[in-house]
Amino acid sequence: MQHLSQEAWAAQLAADENAVILDVRTEEEWAEGIIQGALLNDIYKGQGFIYRLQELDPQKNYYVYCKAGGRSAQACQIMDQMGFAQTFNLEGGMMQWNGEVVAP
Repeated sequence: MQHLSQEAWAAQLAADENAVILDVRTEEEWAEGIIQGALLNDIYKGQGFIYRLQELDPQKNYYVYCKAGGRSAQACQIMDQMGFAQTFNLEGGMMQWNGEVVAP
């Protein structure tokens, strides 16, 4: 896992053709707006969260975010333990995100 600043996360994501954006917030938070192209996998779903991770391609590069950066860091740790090649945590999460936010 790499912790990336808002600027570094956005720049690296824009240049990464193997990127997947993963939102680990709740459905209620998701409904408030997302980063374009994000997939929802609520980390609070416990084993359901793990099952959804198992459906993903571990060779992709995962750009993970939540509301403030804590849950996404935890998600990156779990993904790293499961053998995902690259995970990037968005420091500050959506609370500090200055990029575009779209309706899900």
